[in-house]
Amino acid sequence: MLSPLSRRDYLIRFLQTTVGAWGMGAGLSHAQDMSVLGRVQDLSDARLRTFEEMVAPYVVRQSMKHEGVTLSLPMLADNGHLVPLSLKVDSPMTEASHVTHIYLISQRNPVPLMAMFVLGPWNGRAELTMRVRLSGTQMVVALARLSDGTFRYETQEVVVTEAACIDNG
Repeated sequence: MLSPLSRRDYLIRFLQTTVGAWGMGAGLSHAQDMSVLGRVQDLSDARLRTFEEMVAPYVVRQSMKHEGVTLSLPMLADNGHLVPLSLKVDSPMTEASHVTHIYLISQRNPVPLMAMFVLGPWNGRAELTMRVRLSGTQMVVALARLSDGTFRYETQEVVVTEAACIDNG
């Protein structure tokens, strides 16, 4: 008899399947798919990562600019389970120039990739509002990939008094 999956395991398997199918069409190797998902095997990888470690799986020899992205998080979050986050990328969102992907990356969470969004000119605006889970005080990176292959990013430090994600669930 199969054991029931936790919500996190279900979402991870769903993302692996989705990104895997996308990667096969794009010609990516399985190892690259796994690095994009940022999957870790246990809590021993729940450590503070450097900025370069955080963005390396997504930015491969493309230029990055620290401009055009507005990331808004509270400076102090009492509870790491529901931290409000809003994000805006300055882009005309036309066929010629638009945001294709937005990655939200955590410096300390057991799974670094908190969210990945696929956008296109049909979105009209590159704006997001949500709540995220954070495993303690850390830096959050919002990385936006544009249609010309370049990247823009913004970082923000958040002090979390009660951490989430410590049960690996």
